[in-house]
Amino acid sequence: MKMTTVQLDKALVRSLQELKEYPRQTYNELIQHIIRVFRAVKKENQYDEFLHKIQQAKMKELWDNKADEDWDHA
Repeated sequence: MKMTTVQLDKALVRSLQELKEYPRQTYNELIQHIIRVFRAVKKENQYDEFLHKIQQAKMKELWDNKADEDWDHA
C-alpha cells in the first residue's frame, strides 16, 4: 500500500481523535469509515429528495382542490 503525508490542523486532529471508535484505530481506518458513512448518508438523502419530488405533485393535487377551499369558507 502506498502511503502519503497529509498536513492537518491540530484542531482537526483533535476532532479525529474524538471520533475514534477504539483507541488503536488508525486515522486511515477512521477516514475510510467517515467516507463510507458520508456516502451512505448522501445516497439516502438523494433517495429522500427523489421521494419528495414524486410526492409533491400528488400532495398539490390533494391540497389544491375546490372542495377543500369550500370547507375553508364554510
